[in-house]
Amino acid sequence: MARALRLEYEGAIYHLMSRGDRQEAIFLEDADRLDFLKTLSEVCLRADWRVHAYCLMSNHFHQLRGQRLTFDTSLG
Repeated sequence: MARALRLEYEGAIYHLMSRGDRQEAIFLEDADRLDFLKTLSEVCLRADWRVHAYCLMSNHFHQLRGQRLTFDTSLG
């Protein structure tokens, strides 16, 4: 059964978290963390995301992420 769609709101900030299976490590060394941050940076540029904070642990990570606000110049 499919999960319900996630609701997204313009300007909202979301807490994302991902953990390894059976709490296994997802980052084995610092190079893994650097690769993750490089990839995250590339995706943020493409998707227009903004990461407000993050925490990389050996077996999981947390992010506070949102989209940039889109300003309608015709309103003002």
